[in-house]
Amino acid sequence: MAEEPMSEKDLAAVKKLSEAYKTIKGELGKIIVGQDNVIEELLIAIFARGHCMLEGVPGLAKTLMISTLADSISLKFNRIQFTPDLMPSDITGTEVIQENKTTGDRDFKFLPGPIFANVILADEINRTPPKTQAALLEAMQEHKVTTGGVRRKLDPPFFVLATQNPIEQEGTYPLPEAQLDRFMFKIFVDYPTEDDEFEIVRRTTAPVETKLNKALNAQDILELQEIVRRVPVADHVIRYAMKLVRLTRVNKGDTPKFINDNVSWGAGPRASQYLILGGKARAVLYGRYYVSTEDIQQVALPVLRHRIVTNFNAEAEGITSDKIVQELLKFVPRQESENLADARLPKVTGEPAKA
Repeated sequence: MAEEPMSEKDLAAVKKLSEAYKTIKGELGKIIVGQDNVIEELLIAIFARGHCMLEGVPGLAKTLMISTLADSISLKFNRIQFTPDLMPSDITGTEVIQENKTTGDRDFKFLPGPIFANVILADEINRTPPKTQAALLEAMQEHKVTTGGVRRKLDPPFFVLATQNPIEQEGTYPLPEAQLDRFMFKIFVDYPTEDDEFEIVRRTTAPVETKLNKALNAQDILELQEIVRRVPVADHVIRYAMKLVRLTRVNKGDTPKFINDNVSWGAGPRASQYLILGGKARAVLYGRYYVSTEDIQQVALPVLRHRIVTNFNAEAEGITSDKIVQELLKFVPRQESENLADARLPKVTGEPAKA
């Protein structure tokens, strides 16, 4: 079934989002040096209504990057520092008894926790026990929290950007694979280049005060999230994304040997959904009204790296999930995908792909 064509209003919104992307990158560049890929992946996830897991060693400005991003798009931001003694109520909020001084009656009043914001930084999420992790993950999935038997809705837009430290793993509580699957992207924050590090040191050791301009507000983001979902996708692009995901599943049909040898568990259907949504958001950020297989390739690593569980053989050989995804992208070249379905890319006019 063909998708509905994008209206002139939609196309204008796509142009607005593309321009906002450039503005946001410019604003973040006033404070954050480098990390262009990380910023792009964060914005793709936000406009696709996804949550992100960021992993990197301390001191790489993960927290600063997220708080600066929230400031540049005019959203309410809260940081939750996860510790072993953190309780679920410390995240969701709690009910307290308050006395009415006029009548003398005592009533329960709900005091909302830090989860009631638009952008949540869950700092070092793997340092808190599973019960507390689950309180956050319920909010991610349902956009609601349950306290005292009452379900309370979180105001949209709502994003969880969690961080974890790849070192100092003693005393941590790694997220199970089923809970990791709720994050659209897992993003690696790497060390800066020599030139970037020089600029970081120069800026942060001088008395400079930087003011950010607001690029978008909450209502703008909600509207643009709807536009991203309306971007048409040709059938061969969907089949290309599905093929990448399905080939990660061990001993299923034509699964390649390097998957069977190194993977104990592959990605599920949610990975296919996120590849398409990520491809749509990336296309729009670049001012295009269609999704290409290149867009799928560019989001394949952050979508798949935490959904592929390597086996003992891979760990012994130093083969990571990233290496497996990169090998998979070579195994399914883009030009071959053009033959997976008789479909064509929609034109810039917003014409939908034919079924």
